[in-house]
Amino acid sequence: MQSRGIYTLANDRVYDQLIALLNSIEANVDSDIPVLVIPFDQHIKKIVQEIDSRPNVNLFQNGYSIQRWEKFAQQIWAVHPIAQSKWFTTLPTKNIGLHRKFATFDGPFDQFVFYDADSLAMKPLDDIFEKLNTYDFVFNDWEHQKPVGKTALDLALVSQTGCCDEIQVRTKLHCSSFFGSKREIFAERELFVLQQRLIEQQEVSWIPRWWDDAFLFNYLTLRSDRPQFNFTLSSDVQERTGNCADADPFININNVLYNEQGLKPIHRLHYMNYSSEDFAVSAEERTLTSVTKRFFCTIVF
Repeated sequence: MQSRGIYTLANDRVYDQLIALLNSIEANVDSDIPVLVIPFDQHIKKIVQEIDSRPNVNLFQNGYSIQRWEKFAQQIWAVHPIAQSKWFTTLPTKNIGLHRKFATFDGPFDQFVFYDADSLAMKPLDDIFEKLNTYDFVFNDWEHQKPVGKTALDLALVSQTGCCDEIQVRTKLHCSSFFGSKREIFAERELFVLQQRLIEQQEVSWIPRWWDDAFLFNYLTLRSDRPQFNFTLSSDVQERTGNCADADPFININNVLYNEQGLKPIHRLHYMNYSSEDFAVSAEERTLTSVTKRFFCTIVF
């Protein structure tokens, strides 16, 4: 039987967000499903203490994988057109930890789902794992609807190469805050080939934003040419839902959130436009965060 699990990425700065996510997984997904927390950086003292209190949660400790992905990201961003400008001085380090989420592909789970820490899990993952029997990547977002100039890949530039036309590229766009996939995708040989294309064939110019893990991920999934599925492009309209806490309307029915249009069950609630401070509460107050009071009433944290 295939092993299945969940990954997230966190440090002590997002401690309260992580607590909310872990509790939502326990309540809404599966109380026994294994969860691995990838350390964003070395500041994980509180997280380690919390992990020790949860039997199904562990710290991701594959240091080689973390270093592999950080090195890859640094090498790619170093040759990006922005890095070649006269204003460039040195590579930033602030968000290098975001690229550690790609260590999921080196982890122990044959099939997995990744949640950003600023998310709440809303329902079981059976439909995602079912899709992974057919597809290598599963997404649930609306990145493909972004206007020209805001997309994760330069649509015109990619289409000019003959790789894909603009419509094909657009249907393959996605975010990196929530995805399902499988282990050993982007193994060393495959990643080396992609790196050569990015650097030697200058395909890094396909990526319009510098130092963005989601934009880089879009390149990797497009160029890997593996089958992918996005629930928001499903032929079944009941699978097309929103996920943003500050933008999409939801309805609470018997303490379960549904997409307002069509009363569709949602996979997750994403607090992408809220800072970690919005979740910071005392131990006594952790039963419900102030942000969640406004948008979400289905989980007792």
